[in-house]
Amino acid sequence: MSARTTTPWPLVALFTAGYLAAYLLPTTVGRLDAGLPLSATQAGAIGSVLLLSSASAGFLLASRVDRFGPRRLARAGLLLAIAGYATAALSTALPLVVAGAVVGGFGSGTATTVAATGIAGRRDPHRVTTMGLLGVSALAGALYLTIPHLGPAHGVPLAAIAVTALLVLPLTGRLPARSAATRTVRPAGPLPYRRSGALLAAAMLFWSLAQNSLWGVSGRIGLTQAGLGEVTVGAVFAVALGAGLLGVVCAGVLGPRLGGALPIGLGTVLIAGCIALSAAASDLTSFATGEIAWNTLYPVVLSYVIGLAASMDRRGRWAVLVGSASSLGTACGPLTGSLLSARAGYPAMGLVLAAGLLLVTVPMTLVARRPRRSQVVEIPVVEIPLAEIPVVDIPVPETAAVESAAGQVTGADVAGLADLLAESPSAEDPFARPPLGEIPVAGNPLDAVPAPREAYGTAGPRHAGATTAASAAEGM
Repeated sequence: MSARTTTPWPLVALFTAGYLAAYLLPTTVGRLDAGLPLSATQAGAIGSVLLLSSASAGFLLASRVDRFGPRRLARAGLLLAIAGYATAALSTALPLVVAGAVVGGFGSGTATTVAATGIAGRRDPHRVTTMGLLGVSALAGALYLTIPHLGPAHGVPLAAIAVTALLVLPLTGRLPARSAATRTVRPAGPLPYRRSGALLAAAMLFWSLAQNSLWGVSGRIGLTQAGLGEVTVGAVFAVALGAGLLGVVCAGVLGPRLGGALPIGLGTVLIAGCIALSAAASDLTSFATGEIAWNTLYPVVLSYVIGLAASMDRRGRWAVLVGSASSLGTACGPLTGSLLSARAGYPAMGLVLAAGLLLVTVPMTLVARRPRRSQVVEIPVVEIPLAEIPVVDIPVPETAAVESAAGQVTGADVAGLADLLAESPSAEDPFARPPLGEIPVAGNPLDAVPAPREAYGTAGPRHAGATTAASAAEGM
C-alpha cells in the first residue's frame, strides 16, 4: 500500500483526544452542576472557560507547529491535558477545578492544533478528518453509556478525558520530530485566500456557537423539560453519537463527489430545524428525534468545513485558524445557552439559535462555491554543509631576496613585478603569466628570443631518423 493512502493513526488518535472534551461537554457541565455547589449558569461558565482555553491554544500555536516540532508539541499538549483534567477530577475545591479545566483545555487545544496541521498536509485531508470524527464519536458514545454507571461524582467525565490523553501519549513517538527540517526554495508567503478564510472563520465561530449553545444544555433539557432520567439521557446521547458515526461514514464514502457547497449549505439548514425541534422537546420521542437527527448531520457538515479549510492552505494555517474559531464558538456556547434558556426558556432559545444558523449558511456556502487556484508546491532543498578551507598567509618581506642561477631578485624588483602585472593586459586574470623576457632581473636583464622551429625537431625518433639519413648521405 502506498504511504500516501495509509491512514495516519497517530493523527487520528491525537484528533480524538483533542476533541473529546467538546463531545463530553453536556455530561461535564451537568456533573459540575450536580456535584459542586454551582448554579447552572456557573457550571456552563466553567465549561466555556475550558473550551476557551482550548481555542486560545489554537490561535497561539497555529503558525508555530513547525518551529517546535509536531512530536514535542503533541506530547506537551497531552501531558497538560492529563495533569489539568486529573486535577479537576480529583479536587472538590472550586479554584482547583477551574484551574485544572483551564490547563486541561489548553492541552486539548494543543493536541487539536498538531492534529489539524498534520491532517492539512495529507493528500486527502477530508478522509483523515472523517476518520478522526469516527474515532471521537465512537469513544464519546461508549463513554455516554458507561459514565452514568460510575457514580454521580463530578470528576468522572474529566477523568475519562485524562485517561484518553494518557493512552494516546505513546503514539506520539510515531509523529515526525520536525515538520520543516529543510529549507524551501521560496519563503513562506502570506496566507492565501485571506477574504475567504476570514469569512469562513467568522461564520464557523457563530456556527459552533449555535451548535454548542444547545449541546451544552441538552442534558438539562432531557432531565428537566422532557422529564427523563440520567441513564435514559445518556442512552439517547450514545445512540445520537452512533448515528453520527453513520453520518461520518456516509461523508467519507461520498467524499468530494458532492462538492462542498451542497453538504455545508443544505446540512446547516437541516441542523437549524433539528435544533429547534430538540430545544422544544417535552417527551422522549421528540427529544430523541431531535438529538439523533442533529448529531447525524453535525459531524458530516463539520468534516466538509474542516476539509475546505485544509484545502485553502497546504501548510495547515487556515485549518488551525478555522478550527480555533470553531473552538472559540464552542467555548462561548455553554454560557450562551445557559443565559438564553434562563431568560427566555428552552424553546425560544432553540428558535434564536436556528435563525442564527440560517444567517451564517449564506457566507459558508459562498466560500465553498468559490473555485480554488492550484497552489505552488514548495520543493525542499537539503542544505549540505561545506568544509571550510583554511587560508594560510605567507608573509613576503620587502627586503627578501631569492637566490637563483641567474642572480639576485631584490625587493624593489618584486615591487616592479607587481606594477608590471597590474599594467599588463593579463591583470584581469590573476593566473596569467607574463612573458618571460619582461621580468626584470637584478644586473642581468634577459631578452626573450624566439627559438627557431628546427630546434624543436632535435629530439625523439625524428632526430634519430634525421641523423641516420645524414650519415648515409656522407658515406656515399
